[in-house]
Amino acid sequence: MRSFLLPVALVLVFVAPLLVIAGDGYRLPPAEVVEVVDAPRSPSLMISPDGRWFIGIEPDPLPSIADVSRPMLRLAGMRIDPTANGRHRTSFSRGLFLRDISGKTVTPVTIPEGARLMGARWSHTSRHFAYTLLTETGTSLWVAPVADPTMALMISNRVSSVLASGYTFSPDGASVIVTEVPRGRGTPPAEPKVPTGPSIRETSGSATPLRTYQDLLSNPHDEALFGYYATSEVNRVDLATGERSRIGKPDLYRSVSPSPDGRHLLVTIIKRPFSYLMPAYLFGHTIEVWDEGGDREIGVAEVPIGEGIPLHGVRTGPRSVRWRPGHDATLVWTEALDGGDPESDVPHRDRLIVAEPFDGERREAFRSEYRLRGVSWLQDGHRSLAHEYDRDRRWRTTWLRDIDDPESKPRLIEDRSSNDRYGNPGSPLTIIDGRGDRVVRVDGSWIHRSGQGAGPDGARPFLDRQNLETLESERLWRCAPGSYESVTALIEVTGAGPIFISRHESPTEPPNYRRRSPGGDQGLTDFPDPTPQLRGIHKELVTYKRADGVDLSATLYLPADYKEGTRLPLVVWAYPREFNDPKTAGQVGGTPYRFTRIGGLSHLFFLTQGYAVMDSATMPVIGDPETMNDTFIEQIVASAAAAIDKAVEMGVADGNRVGVGGHSYGAFMTANLLAHCDLFSAGIARSGAYNRTLTPFGFQSERRTLWQAPEIFFAISPFMHADKIDEPILLIHGEIDNNSGTFPVQSSRLYQGIKGNGGTARLVYLPNESHGYRARESVLHTHAEMIDWFDRYVKNATPRAGQGRPDGL
Repeated sequence: MRSFLLPVALVLVFVAPLLVIAGDGYRLPPAEVVEVVDAPRSPSLMISPDGRWFIGIEPDPLPSIADVSRPMLRLAGMRIDPTANGRHRTSFSRGLFLRDISGKTVTPVTIPEGARLMGARWSHTSRHFAYTLLTETGTSLWVAPVADPTMALMISNRVSSVLASGYTFSPDGASVIVTEVPRGRGTPPAEPKVPTGPSIRETSGSATPLRTYQDLLSNPHDEALFGYYATSEVNRVDLATGERSRIGKPDLYRSVSPSPDGRHLLVTIIKRPFSYLMPAYLFGHTIEVWDEGGDREIGVAEVPIGEGIPLHGVRTGPRSVRWRPGHDATLVWTEALDGGDPESDVPHRDRLIVAEPFDGERREAFRSEYRLRGVSWLQDGHRSLAHEYDRDRRWRTTWLRDIDDPESKPRLIEDRSSNDRYGNPGSPLTIIDGRGDRVVRVDGSWIHRSGQGAGPDGARPFLDRQNLETLESERLWRCAPGSYESVTALIEVTGAGPIFISRHESPTEPPNYRRRSPGGDQGLTDFPDPTPQLRGIHKELVTYKRADGVDLSATLYLPADYKEGTRLPLVVWAYPREFNDPKTAGQVGGTPYRFTRIGGLSHLFFLTQGYAVMDSATMPVIGDPETMNDTFIEQIVASAAAAIDKAVEMGVADGNRVGVGGHSYGAFMTANLLAHCDLFSAGIARSGAYNRTLTPFGFQSERRTLWQAPEIFFAISPFMHADKIDEPILLIHGEIDNNSGTFPVQSSRLYQGIKGNGGTARLVYLPNESHGYRARESVLHTHAEMIDWFDRYVKNATPRAGQGRPDGL
């Protein structure tokens, strides 16, 4: 178990030759930034499966540092809230209501004083909805009837969701299956005051390449705590009578799933010994089928601990085991045919197994040429969409297959690069069937698809239908130019056309829901603009070319009070992405027609301080997936130069006053740009990784290990070039970042490297924050640091000789 530092911001500043160590509390940015950060947010709506009702959840403002600092146990790759007996969370909601689709009837749901709303979920019958509350004594589960939400029934006041989801509705909708803290559990294991012995690990001959996981178990007390909080008991609660019935005995339940006919349970149980090297999802486990009372009927699989899984590979044996939708009690799962190793040269990588568990029949439904990423079952119960992925080409294919007819031939329904935005046909629309399974909706010979509709002029979402006989598609609706409107739910298909719910927004109109139908459209909500002071902000999609001819794009933002012809200090904010070819790398992914909403950690707050912002400036890294990082530096420098040149060419930016920033992999990019070019006056790097020798088994999409390509790991590690970072860099990191690879020590080591070589840097550690920063105090402090840094070193800086792009191209 790990402990926290007290919530006082720690700042290390080195401006040669002065070192300052400061811990002077949280700061506030300018008042206009605070006002926008604190602006209210609109409710989120969840439509019922029958399309007649909305659940509305009213979000709280940003959590406080007290919320973020609530007790937490960091065990087995998870963060556990000991009070909730579930995953640690920092954000809650303040209100819940039920309304009919037209909004004529709105019923608030009373939340007991002192309780905090964690979430809500519909029953597949649409007759009930459930919600969970956090209190001082634990997590409670309530189920409310739609007929009268004020008559909610408390199902449990001791929900356990450390491993399992906490609860699920039974297939008939008449009961809830809930995992709970075992009765009479007792107090948590006490931490030994004196060590009981050393921690020992040993390996011999077994290759187990691992990612840089965090929050792992490290001693017997950690093991005991994990077992204590992860153990739960399973109960069934009748919604009509409240009667409870125990299922099985307390154990480490990872999932409990009822069969479609409700007569059996598919149960996954984690087994000891635990691992000190892997997170809980890679622990060994058993998969069994029980009867509805909890007696074991059959064993499905004994899955060993996840050692020996090849790098970027999968487990051998059954994986993704689940009930087959549309059948009473049939199991399906995937098995690797290549030993789980993507480097193996085999004709088929996976196969799908269909099993009738009670008569012992198991059959191979089909084999996939590439890795099987998932199976979407159609509403008719016998056909499926099988999704395959070829990692060598970054290519996805989808096959329409009849699982029950071995004589039928599969039909190729999708075949494209996974990076091809323009060719994306959209996702098949689904419904929840009468037993609670999500399946692809089928209307006669048609399925329906909705997508973002990316194109050279920006995204325009669409609704299509595709004929399963001819495989031809027809466009039924497309978002109008100048706005952004996407399909939320398909309600009904009539002879005259579809009836669906959409979410509409534009640069000046906040997101609101609409009901679209052949007979006319109807506005369903009228949420107001929470930040009218931002409406004057100018936004446009800009396209340009890199020196090697690759097409690039960004969204250019200008302040609300911008005067044409003024050259402003510029912020370039980006995140590199990998591509196989220039064609897909150059596709436009965004749109200038979404509502401009600035909140949280957004870098767009620089607009309130007189900066221009090139947002999501594309930084493609193009090449063979095995070697593309060989030219990572050259490509991001060329992309950065092209972005600056475009803004200078347009007359909106001063090429001598440009700052660069990014988060996570964008922070890695930022530090590399400062080390390897003189385009920027300063940089901001948040939650990054800067020494790739600390991620030796690969990072992002890098497939080689440190030992296979040491020169590349060295060349693209900013830490190794700290002596070349001669522009000021602001490093910000959450003190308990649990993202794989971005250990907080990454920032402190880079800071020390820059300090030791006489550079200019500032390091800010945010107490009790992870990879992203949640607390209001942390968010506002981050904005204060960022604005001050760029004001000092970009807006008001004197350019150095040879720095910047004053004249563009």
